[in-house]
Amino acid sequence: QVQLVESGGGLVQAGGSLRLSCAAAGSILSIVNMGWYRQGPGEERELVASIISTGDTNYADSVKGRFTISRDNAKKTVYLQMNNLKPEDTAVYYCNGNYYSAHGLVTFGSWGQGTQVTVSS
Repeated sequence: QVQLVESGGGLVQAGGSLRLSCAAAGSILSIVNMGWYRQGPGEERELVASIISTGDTNYADSVKGRFTISRDNAKKTVYLQMNNLKPEDTAVYYCNGNYYSAHGLVTFGSWGQGTQVTVSS
């Protein structure tokens, strides 16, 4: 069974930092393109950062310059370093994307449990 496990969230004061991890587990040969998403209270889920197989990254304007997405292919893990956190960053953070299995390129079919990030003012 393939799954994504997010971790690293917590409660932090404005201006603080957190590092989120997203580990892919199961019958996965390699992760390919991955993204970090977040869903705040009463809001829709949004993409905040993405990284493709070449290592190129992209960020939402709201987090540009504060968040950094990175990957460790050997560990099949994607990270999100979040600095200078703001109360509006409060949300549940999820990862998703696609991977290579023995059957080819596959999109993760379900979301993980997410990790809660709460930023106090």
